[in-house]
Amino acid sequence: MPRHLVRALGALALAAAPLAAQSADKPADKKPLPLAPARTVGFTASRGTWMSVDVAPDGQTLVFDLLGQIYVMPATGGQARALTSGPAFNSQPRFSPDGRRIAFVSDRSGGDNVWLLSLDLKDTVQLTKGNDNLYVSPEWTPDGQYVVVSRSGGLGGGAKLWMYHVDGGNGVQLIKEPANLKTVGAAFGPDGRYIWYAQRTGDWQYNAILPQYQLAVYDRERGTATPMTNRWGSAFRPALSPDGKWLAYGTRHDAATGLRIREIATGTERWLAYPVQRDDQESRATLDVLPGYSFTADSRALVVSYGGEFWRVPVDGGAATKIPFSAEAAIALGPDVRTKYKVDDAPTFVARQVRDAVPSPDGTKLAFTALDRLYVMDWPNGTPKRLTTQDVGEYYPSWSPDGKSVA
Repeated sequence: MPRHLVRALGALALAAAPLAAQSADKPADKKPLPLAPARTVGFTASRGTWMSVDVAPDGQTLVFDLLGQIYVMPATGGQARALTSGPAFNSQPRFSPDGRRIAFVSDRSGGDNVWLLSLDLKDTVQLTKGNDNLYVSPEWTPDGQYVVVSRSGGLGGGAKLWMYHVDGGNGVQLIKEPANLKTVGAAFGPDGRYIWYAQRTGDWQYNAILPQYQLAVYDRERGTATPMTNRWGSAFRPALSPDGKWLAYGTRHDAATGLRIREIATGTERWLAYPVQRDDQESRATLDVLPGYSFTADSRALVVSYGGEFWRVPVDGGAATKIPFSAEAAIALGPDVRTKYKVDDAPTFVARQVRDAVPSPDGTKLAFTALDRLYVMDWPNGTPKRLTTQDVGEYYPSWSPDGKSVA
């Protein structure tokens, strides 16, 4: 993970120097990312892995991430247009309520931060500051005034929900206690008072035993949190429909992950899609436990990625339909670093590593392994000879007491 760039020193010396000297000695502007792209690998992608997708408020456009870049395309599918480029890793885009901007996570500053980007590409704003934190799953409040995101101090620290005003500021932490409670995947319905999210104790654990996550709701007016699920396979990555009637979330059943849908008014649940994308609840879930997904503007379907493709899954239980896409990927790479090293390809050469050398009981011969094969030679000036013709690894030779056999 990139770290802070070293800041230039010497302001006092410059202040005392003549104006011309200040101009001549002024250090060059620091680049946010230390590695400048020197090559580009381009290809056309029609499938992807761990793609977060969101539906525009008017239902006409999708935004998604692919290979560290952000794309938009018609909601029916088709050719995608890239909104970002370069060596930075950009991910987890979400539309603003007015559909004019997206919030996303990027390390273009040298570390993870939340950024705002207008769809006309005329305005780019860094919402969070510093390069020492990790951010997961930004989401707009329904009034478009704030972005709620899960923030942690780095690997090993449980993320907490933070809220940032789009006009600036240091943000405010929403849930502070207990200190080891991880809260990720903020989601809103039409009422901005309530924030749905997934929570667990600690950041992660080895040999995890389910459940790991459960859903909860945070009341912004009362400052209280209420658990909302108790599933053995965990519950994570909530999404609410624009009309406030439906809740979708991920959970594991048997050896696969699926999406459940709940009618909020009655609490009735059923499977919406099973199986889908494999979840990440045994790991740190640095891109959340599932990729982001979204209800359509009319609340009649869910748009989600799994199996390398995008799908429109009807809420009424109908068959899912694929949303085809084509994206021109341009992967920026650093300089081509090559080291020249001569490899001797002569029929006879010096073995650089001899293993397990063992002298015979009378000290006249030596058995050893070189290049994974067993050799024996007269000691000390004999010529090594293969002891077998096998095409297998031969190691740890041991002489018989009479010196006539080798095991």
